[in-house]
Amino acid sequence: MREPRPLGRSPITISAVGLGCWQFSEGKGLGGSYWPALPQETANGIVAVSLAGGINWFDTAEMYGGGRSESVLAHALTAAGKRNGDVVIATKWLPWFRTAASIRATIGVRCGHLAPFGIDLYQVHQPVAFASTAAQMHAMADLVEEGRVRTVGVSNFSARRMRAAHAALAARGVPLVSNQVRYSLLHRRIEGNGVLDAAQALGITIIAYSPLAQGILSGKYHREPDLIRARPGPRKWMPSFRRGGLAKSRPLVDTLRQIAAGHGATATQVALSWLLRSRGETVVVIPGATSEAQASENVGALDLRLDDAEFRRLEELSRPWR
Repeated sequence: MREPRPLGRSPITISAVGLGCWQFSEGKGLGGSYWPALPQETANGIVAVSLAGGINWFDTAEMYGGGRSESVLAHALTAAGKRNGDVVIATKWLPWFRTAASIRATIGVRCGHLAPFGIDLYQVHQPVAFASTAAQMHAMADLVEEGRVRTVGVSNFSARRMRAAHAALAARGVPLVSNQVRYSLLHRRIEGNGVLDAAQALGITIIAYSPLAQGILSGKYHREPDLIRARPGPRKWMPSFRRGGLAKSRPLVDTLRQIAAGHGATATQVALSWLLRSRGETVVVIPGATSEAQASENVGALDLRLDDAEFRRLEELSRPWR
């Protein structure tokens, strides 16, 4: 799966695996407490390993530490010797309690945090705002026309909202290139609620976040159920991380391990490989990493190909999560 994939109907091509950068929030902001605060040196190592493994794009957001993730990423890329244009940068505008005018009003802040790197993909992070979808897309199209961002995407949009966003941008001659949504073997709802079908019909890339179900599919929480207690953030209270939830997902995780053993791979790599095969070039994934070892494991998924029987076996076992 080393072949680059198109980012929607744009001239940009990306590796099938990108790096999600939520964990670079330095423990700050609305979502930062979800992860331990990582030193810049650790982030530098994670980014360097990702680049060396073939990853060419990175996803961050305003919400991730109020811009801290963007700044940490920019510093890490610079430390790796990268310049503007060498990699693809995706970030997101947070619409909560804002109007579409905020898109223009805050773009300078986003660019400042990411400097010297430009924004290749600018996304609306959530579908809830004090503005219509059309108004938000027109504001985004303005930024494209002005050359301040290259392409436009959305995140967490339903099929209906995604179609509305696509139509509003199309009226301006701008494609909607992506919808970033939760998608994993333990969260397959987009297959039944129209999102995946609409994306394929419209030529929109699905960017799968939490592709490892926030670590559950690695199997580490099944091996050590008490491990979650030491993790920051709300995961420890989520049903899927509790003993009952882990018992439900254990047959799937055990199968991931069995398949991985046959490939000399890991459960994580098998879970990512399943997603990358699920709908041809439509789906790309953005696992995070809090260590160089995790980053190396993520990029290893690019070299793993499941056979038909393995793919179908995982398809069947994960069907309850559709």
